[in-house]
Amino acid sequence: MQNKIDLSLSGKVTVITGAAGGLGRSIAEHFALAGSIIFLTGLDEVKLQALSDSLSRNGFLSYYQASDIRETEKITKLINTVINKIGCIDILVNCAGINRPENAEDVSEQNWNDTLDINLKATFFMCQAAGREMIKQRKGKIINISSQSGIVALPSRAAYCSSKGGVNQLTRALALEWAQYNINVNAIAPTFVETPFTKKMLEDESFKKYVIENIPLGKMPEPKDIAYAALFLASDFSNMITGHILSVDGGWTIK
Repeated sequence: MQNKIDLSLSGKVTVITGAAGGLGRSIAEHFALAGSIIFLTGLDEVKLQALSDSLSRNGFLSYYQASDIRETEKITKLINTVINKIGCIDILVNCAGINRPENAEDVSEQNWNDTLDINLKATFFMCQAAGREMIKQRKGKIINISSQSGIVALPSRAAYCSSKGGVNQLTRALALEWAQYNINVNAIAPTFVETPFTKKMLEDESFKKYVIENIPLGKMPEPKDIAYAALFLASDFSNMITGHILSVDGGWTIK
C-alpha cells in the first residue's frame, strides 16, 4: 500500500491554447501548481506575457507565444517552437473558443465560419500537430474544452452547438485511433462559467436566472472547477479513461 496519493504533473510539458482567457488562465495556474512546465498560446501577447510573468514570479517554469491557430501553418510553427525550446509535449489543453449568440435565421456565413474555424478546425489541427509528437513518444494526454452545448441544444447558438458537438465526436474519434499509441483523448463539457468570455451575456439578469434555474446544483461553476477536471484528466489518475466527455455542469445535462 502506498503512503500517500500524489496527483502530480511534475516535469510534464503542457501546451494550453486560449491561455489568456478565464478558463485557460485557471488551468495554467493549477497545472503549474501541480508541477507542470507551461507553454501558453493565444492571440493577446500582452495578456500571455503577463500570465507567464506571474507564473515565473511564483517560481513556475513557463513559456508563451502569441499565435492565430486558425492558420494551420502557424500551428506547425507553434508546435515546432515547443519542441525546440522544451523538447516534448506531454499534455495539450485546447481551450481556445468563441461563442457569438445569434438566432439561427440570422447567422451569417462569416459568424458560422469563424465559430467552426476556431472551435473545431483549430482544435483538430492542434490535436494533429501535438498528436504527431505524442505518437513518437508513445504517450500523451489531450484535453479538449468542449461545452454542454455539444450535448444539449441551447437557443441562439446553432453555430456554437454544432462546433462543440463536433469537438465531442472528434474527441471520441481521436481517442479510438490513437489508443494504440497510449494517447488519452478526452473532453470537458462545462456549463456557463463566469469568465471574461461569458461576462457580457451574464450581465443580462434574465439570462443568468435562466442559467442558474437549469443547473440542479443551483450555482454556476468557477474557473477552478474546470481546472480541477482538467488536472484529473491530465494526471495518471485517468490513465484508463479515453474518449470520455466529462460534464462539469452542475447536472444541467442529466435532465
